[in-house]
Amino acid sequence: MWRDPGVSADSFYETKPDCTDVPITRFKIKAGKTLSPRKWHAALSQEGYLDIGRTLRRIYRGGVHPSIRGEVWEFLLGCYDPKSTFDERDRIRQHRRRQYATWKEECRQLFPLVGSGRFITSPVITDDGQPIQDPMIIPETNPANGLAVLPQDNNRISSINSANILENVADKKLIQWMLTLHQIGLDVVRTDRTLVFYEKQENLSKLWDILAVYAWIDKEVGYGQGMSDLCSPMIILLDDEADAFWCFERLMRRYRGNFRCIGRTLGVEAQLSNLASITQVVDPKLHKHIEHIGGGDYVFAFRMLMVLFRREFSFCDSLYLWEMMWALEYDPHMFLMYEEAQSVSERAEGFKGKAKSIRQCGKYERQNMRNGAKDSESPLPISVFLVASVLKDKSTKLLDEARGLDDVVKILNDTTGNLDAKKACMEAVKLHKKYLRKAKKA
Repeated sequence: MWRDPGVSADSFYETKPDCTDVPITRFKIKAGKTLSPRKWHAALSQEGYLDIGRTLRRIYRGGVHPSIRGEVWEFLLGCYDPKSTFDERDRIRQHRRRQYATWKEECRQLFPLVGSGRFITSPVITDDGQPIQDPMIIPETNPANGLAVLPQDNNRISSINSANILENVADKKLIQWMLTLHQIGLDVVRTDRTLVFYEKQENLSKLWDILAVYAWIDKEVGYGQGMSDLCSPMIILLDDEADAFWCFERLMRRYRGNFRCIGRTLGVEAQLSNLASITQVVDPKLHKHIEHIGGGDYVFAFRMLMVLFRREFSFCDSLYLWEMMWALEYDPHMFLMYEEAQSVSERAEGFKGKAKSIRQCGKYERQNMRNGAKDSESPLPISVFLVASVLKDKSTKLLDEARGLDDVVKILNDTTGNLDAKKACMEAVKLHKKYLRKAKKA
C-alpha cells in the first residue's frame, strides 16, 4: 500500500544558512492526515461555527498545516469559542486589539522605548529607583552585522533623554517592571536566533514589546526567563502584534503558575514534585535510582517544563508537539472560563456542574473526566507526563549509566532532535492512563 511520505515544512520557518547544528525536523505535511486549509475551512459552517471535535481528530492524526497554524492555535488556546460566528469573533478581535493598544500606550508613557522599534539590553534603573545613565539600546538593524548597539557617545545620552527615565522612581511596582526590561532584551536577542525571521529588527522589537506589556499587566508574575521561548512562535504565526499578544496571554493562563515565585520557591517546583510522584508510581525502580544519585527533586527536568521542550525539538517539531498537547488537553469550557471569570475561585464556582460534551474534549481531558476529575480541580498538565514518558523511555540507559546528576542531564540532552512529537504525546496519554489506574488502586 502506497503511503504519502509527506512534504517538509521547514520552508515556512527558514533557518540561517550558517546554522548547521539545529535539530532535524521530523514533522511532514501529509495529505489526508495533516489539518489542511481545505479541511479547516470545511470544519467551519457558513456562519463560522467550528466543528471542534472533527478538528481535534485531524490534529491528532497529523498536526496543523503551517499556513493556518496561527488561526487554529487561537481556538486551541481558548482565544475564541468554537460556537461563535465570524462576526462575533471579529468584534472580540477588534476589542482586544484596542485593549492591547491601550496597555502598550500606558507602558510607552512609563518608558518611551516601548513601541519605538528599539529595546534595551542593560539595566536602566537600580533596585532603589535611581536611574542608570548609560544603558545599552538596540536601534534599527545595521545591514553589516545585524544588530547594533549604540556606542558610548552623545547618541546614547540623547536616547536616554528621549526615554524620559532620568528622574528617580519611587513606585515599587514600576521599579520592578523597569528592572525586568533589560532582561527581556537580553533574552529576546537569544531567542530562536537560528531563524531568518529574527534577522529583522522589527520582529525582535515586537517580541520585546509584547513581553514588556505582559510583564506590566501581570504584576504578580511579571517576566521570567523562558517566556520569550513561549512567546516567539506567536510572533511568527500571527502577523498582527495584538493577536500574537493575546495568544501568548492565553498560553500563559496555562503556564504562568510555573513562573510565579512564592518566597524563594518557583511555581514549576510543584510540577517537578508531580513528576517525581508519577515516576514513583509508573517506574518505581527508576525513581529509587534517581533518588539514590541525588536527583530526587527532579530539577534536571526544569528546562523541559519551563519552555515546553523547545530545546529538545527543532522549531517546527516543537510547534507540532504543542498543538498535539493542546488538542489532547482541549476543554470546551476554556474560552468562557477565561472570558467570564477573573479568579481561580470564580472559575471553579462558575463552572461547577456544567456538563461538557465529551466529543468536544481532547483525549487527555476525557481521561480526566472518566477518572472523576471535577471542574474545580486542576488536573496535571500533559507536559508532566511527556517528561515522565521520556524518562521511562530512557529508563534502561539511566539505570545502567547514570551515576550522578551530570549523567542524567547528558542522557536527556542526547534526546535532542531524536524525539518523535506524535509518539511522545501518545506515550504520555498511555502513561497518564496507567498512572490514574495505579493511583486509584493505591
